[in-house]
Amino acid sequence: MTLFRTLLLLLACSSALAQTPLKVKTSPGVQALPLIAAISQGFFERQGLKVEVLYTASSQELRDGLAAGDFQVAQFAADNAVAMVENAGHDVVIIAGGDDGMNELFVQPEIASLADLRGHSVIVDAPDTAYALLLKKILLKDGLRAGKDYQLVSAGGTSLRVRAMRDNRDYKASMLNPPFTLQAEAAGLKNLGRAVDLLGPYQGRGSFVMRRWATANADTLERYLAGFIEGTRWTVAPENRAAAIALLTERLKVAPALAARTWERLADPRAGLARDARLDMQGFRNLLALRAEIEGTWGGKPPPPERYVDQRYYEAALRRIAH
Repeated sequence: MTLFRTLLLLLACSSALAQTPLKVKTSPGVQALPLIAAISQGFFERQGLKVEVLYTASSQELRDGLAAGDFQVAQFAADNAVAMVENAGHDVVIIAGGDDGMNELFVQPEIASLADLRGHSVIVDAPDTAYALLLKKILLKDGLRAGKDYQLVSAGGTSLRVRAMRDNRDYKASMLNPPFTLQAEAAGLKNLGRAVDLLGPYQGRGSFVMRRWATANADTLERYLAGFIEGTRWTVAPENRAAAIALLTERLKVAPALAARTWERLADPRAGLARDARLDMQGFRNLLALRAEIEGTWGGKPPPPERYVDQRYYEAALRRIAH
């Protein structure tokens, strides 16, 4: 081996050894595509990170794991961060956005209106967070109260809920997002509309971490966000359509027949992934207002969003990749 080749090998080994390991936990849905893209396209590697993506079956599992330090970054419904602070006393901070949740209300085919859900069971992940609160609010607008006019049943993540609705006609409604919305349509379930059309702007998925970890690992967090933002940009770029669809089918197991439509939804600037994974502050204010109204948190008066959000890491990440 020549001296030049030896030096190249040593440099490559040194670079690999220098990579900082980082674990990120998310749901096994299509909104994980920017993470997968950031790995496959080398965006994290260029930031000196070795990112491992873990998948959760439920919001409770994710919340418990983040608090225990089983992983460092959660990429999930942002309301879970608020729940961790208010319900469990954990010091969690939201550091980026992702999307509005892309949620749509699906019901069994015999349900003609929301009023028809009276006396029946609807299914959610966890009853006190995120998209369950959206469902409660939508039904409340029609005069239906949880526990009185209908029953909430915890059935796990979105993939489990769409399967439950297919297998058990007694489960009358749930909030679903892509690609499970497409599966629900194929199974004959009825779509009653997008959550944001029914309720207004909403901050769905976001990235959140333990505040103490963020303070101690600011540089790592900025590099992670830089890679994640680049992964988001790559995902929605029209020139990457074919490659992104391939990742959806190969890595996220989306059926080939649904993959193209799923990518189109993700890339839709009005209804898909948020540009550069930016947090929607109005949507987050609405999230807090919804929790205050539905759960009675904070005595019904939502606090300012800055209590849960720190965008300094995100802004620093943008500067790292400024073009």
